[in-house]
Amino acid sequence: MILKVLSVFGTRPEAVKMAPVILALNRHPDIHSVICFTGQHREMVQPILELFNINPDYQLDIMQPNQSLSASTSRLFSSLDTVLEAEKPHWVLAQGDTTTVMVSAITSYYQRLKFGHIEAGLRTYDKYSPFPEEGNRLIADVLADACFAPTAKARDRLIAEGIPTDRIILTGNTVVDAVLDISKRRYQSSIVDSLPADKRIVLVTAHRRESFGEPLRQLCYALSDIAKRFDDIHLIYPVHLNPQVQHPVYEILADVANISLIAPLAYPDLIAIMRRATLILTDSGGIQEEAPTFKVPLLVMRDTTERPEGIEAGKAKLVGTSRTRIVEEATAILTNPKLAQAMQGDNPYGDGQAAQRIVDYLLRASNG
Repeated sequence: MILKVLSVFGTRPEAVKMAPVILALNRHPDIHSVICFTGQHREMVQPILELFNINPDYQLDIMQPNQSLSASTSRLFSSLDTVLEAEKPHWVLAQGDTTTVMVSAITSYYQRLKFGHIEAGLRTYDKYSPFPEEGNRLIADVLADACFAPTAKARDRLIAEGIPTDRIILTGNTVVDAVLDISKRRYQSSIVDSLPADKRIVLVTAHRRESFGEPLRQLCYALSDIAKRFDDIHLIYPVHLNPQVQHPVYEILADVANISLIAPLAYPDLIAIMRRATLILTDSGGIQEEAPTFKVPLLVMRDTTERPEGIEAGKAKLVGTSRTRIVEEATAILTNPKLAQAMQGDNPYGDGQAAQRIVDYLLRASNG
């Protein structure tokens, strides 16, 4: 029997994390892989598709300017329902915690199709932090026929919540697969080549919805303080395209001498800068999982994280969005080499074999 698997993704982080799975599916002779891109991050995803040579069978166009979550969700339900009805796959796969994931889970359930949730079991237990991701995860895991847990802690959360153990598969995180793939390629980054050779590089990413407004402004003021305190560092901040991020970031940081505000980076450039960085400041989920591969100290500018493994292993520190706290913690790492060295070590999120474990499970389940 040929196993038909429909992979769905919509954002750049999803594309990065689904790419190793899609490539593993495509390599197997007994699997018919179908790919659906929902279009949540259209401009940002296209370079990822080209990087991994992925050609979607469906490209939905759900995004409209300034639409609400309800409006985009409604459009996605209608569009994805049509795709699932046409394909009738044996499995639907989606990764993470976006609207695309939640709608994939519900639509698969409505059509009585098996759904696999990649990166299952992440929790903060605060439904508004991160918002709406925490709610999306809960829905996806409850409806999933297979919960692909990236860590033992994620697996244990699912068990504690009553998810049957035969639905839970410990895989590692597919982002480690992607990072290792890109790291092995020969890639000359013009962005990295342009960085000042005599300065330590601090990479910044901040774009989360729950930080919009005053928290993001305080975060920006903290970055300004850090840049002005250390003349031997240079901050690189790829600024998200969302106007609610762009406006405060450029208002507060555009004129700070040793901060570069740049367009969102191509994924290989991002990996190259992470490898060069002395410190990373982020509110991103994916970077929490990627940075430990390169043994870079990480400060997480959020009040909660659904990825505590890095915190507990001492590879990252949760510092919130307080201006004072961010400056204090960054200063400690930038002035204390022993503290920075203590935050280095093995990546607790995976070994680069997650995608193959997912494909192996799907084949076993179809034959069992």
